[in-house]
Amino acid sequence: MSAGDPQPPEPIPGARLLFSLDPASAHLNHGSYGAVPIGVQRAQQRLRDEMDADPMRFFTQGLVDRIVHVRRHLATFLGADPDGSALVGNATTGAAIVLQSLRLGPGDEVLVTDHGYGAVGFAVQRECRRTGATVRTIEVPLTASDDEIVALVRAALRPGRTKLLMVDQLTSPTARLFPAAAIVATAREHDVPVFVDAAHAPGMLPVAVDALGADFWVGNFHKWAFAPRGTALLVVAPRWRDRIEPLAVSWQQESGFPLRVEWQATLDYTPWLAAPTGLFTLRSLGVDRVRAHNAALAAYGQRVLGEALGLAPADLPDPGAPGVSMRLVPLPDGLVSTVDDAQALRLRIADALGAHVAVSAWRGRSLLRISGQVYNRAEEYVRLAQRLPQLLGALR
Repeated sequence: MSAGDPQPPEPIPGARLLFSLDPASAHLNHGSYGAVPIGVQRAQQRLRDEMDADPMRFFTQGLVDRIVHVRRHLATFLGADPDGSALVGNATTGAAIVLQSLRLGPGDEVLVTDHGYGAVGFAVQRECRRTGATVRTIEVPLTASDDEIVALVRAALRPGRTKLLMVDQLTSPTARLFPAAAIVATAREHDVPVFVDAAHAPGMLPVAVDALGADFWVGNFHKWAFAPRGTALLVVAPRWRDRIEPLAVSWQQESGFPLRVEWQATLDYTPWLAAPTGLFTLRSLGVDRVRAHNAALAAYGQRVLGEALGLAPADLPDPGAPGVSMRLVPLPDGLVSTVDDAQALRLRIADALGAHVAVSAWRGRSLLRISGQVYNRAEEYVRLAQRLPQLLGALR
């Protein structure tokens, strides 16, 4: 071990006690579903109790104003215009809303990268089938530099035909931070609208959404900002707001964006209303402190797992910036080749080793993704590293 090797950070005192996670498992995959602090769970339960005690009053007296208040709170945290933002269930829902609002047609195309989230890819395919548009994929090597990524995007743009470029701010299958600002600027030069899928950004990364300048931006608060699941913010540039339509029409349709998107009749709004408690928890721990802790822990976990699998430091994918709290560890070639294979291996690791991780099959490569969060400890990664090689060896 050299002096430059990633080392585990000091735990944040008391942070682990804020969560109700089962101690029988090492929860090393915060990036997939997050974890809701106990205080936020209780805040949401109080809201549920209020709703169920008097549903008529809850839904008809002041609920819209409460939603607007939460939206302003979350948008301000992200540096986004509250009047151009809408609360939605998750990033995939935000993508579907934007896609069906574009009014695509034959001859149009949506441009994506091969690092995109699978469910968003399904949404693109469905909208293209429905409208006669096409989808085209930019292949971006895992080791591409920021300049190379921007160059690949620039070369793929077809002004006049490319009606939307969809790019991730931090990719899900490959845990790579893309140069979103440079990509947006490049697309703007060619008058191509950009949708930034920032599912993992709120809470993990310092972002200033309006300064980024994307036409559409969506981020989940239920991953790294400690909100209840089902809380995300869709931000839309001024020139597009009048065109945004909800997936289902309800009683705020005539109010325009964003209320027409947010109000979905008897939806359970308690996750949104409890989301500020999640931000309060994050701020109480110290936003910068949490970010630094999580990124350092993920880097340490990547190192010890890589060493256990016989990988050199150069074999471990660079996340694109030191502040990323998710890291990749390549697994032996041919171990998984399909989504079902990846799911089966993930479940086997969980059952046999007591550790939750993410596994993906990406461009023929088998990739394991880990996260770092304030409830994790260095020994959880070490324990997985000690046992993982034997399990993988038995599968080959």
